[in-house]
Amino acid sequence: MADWEAFRKRHYELLGSAIVNNLNKKGYKAEYARTAVEAKDKVLGLIPENASVGIPGSVTVRELGLLEELEKRGNKIVHHWDPNLAGAERIQRLQEELLCDVFLTSANAVTIDGTMVNIDGNGNRVAGMAWATGKIIYVIGMNKVCPGGLEAAIARVKNFATPPNAMRLNIKTPCASLGYCVDCDSPERVCRAMLVLERAPQGRQSHVIIVGEVLGF
Repeated sequence: MADWEAFRKRHYELLGSAIVNNLNKKGYKAEYARTAVEAKDKVLGLIPENASVGIPGSVTVRELGLLEELEKRGNKIVHHWDPNLAGAERIQRLQEELLCDVFLTSANAVTIDGTMVNIDGNGNRVAGMAWATGKIIYVIGMNKVCPGGLEAAIARVKNFATPPNAMRLNIKTPCASLGYCVDCDSPERVCRAMLVLERAPQGRQSHVIIVGEVLGF
């Protein structure tokens, strides 16, 4: 029997290398990780043990177990996924994420030419990607890659990232029950603020780790 997984991994390596090369041309410090474990080690290597780390709503970061690893090392973690937070305290936590030494996140979609697309409901995550004050680190699984360019990347976010996120948040949008986007006018709509990163933002280090596995939504 053929080693199907070997072909898949080789494909991921070739595709990942092309994306990394294009991201580096656009001002990012990008690299490829074959596995989630390798990606986690690379992220930890980029974050000093005394650094504060802001983590917005990223399933990928949590799926990698990075919160636990960083807390174990003694890093200060700032994130708003605490069910006990509400009102002004939650808003303050959202703002504090942007002021940390490191802003650790993922992306909803990335094109082969190195353009990243992200869509938010509150806008806090896209705000951090554009204007977090410290180092920015993106960890992106191969399921986020869109060969078809910007239009395909936007479609990927709305049809493959947003529906499961709406389900996770128990939000009653049409996509949560249909599984795809209908460009709704729901008061709970989570597709409200879109950021297209054509180049790395100026004035900060922006690291990208492309991972040869499926991670996040």
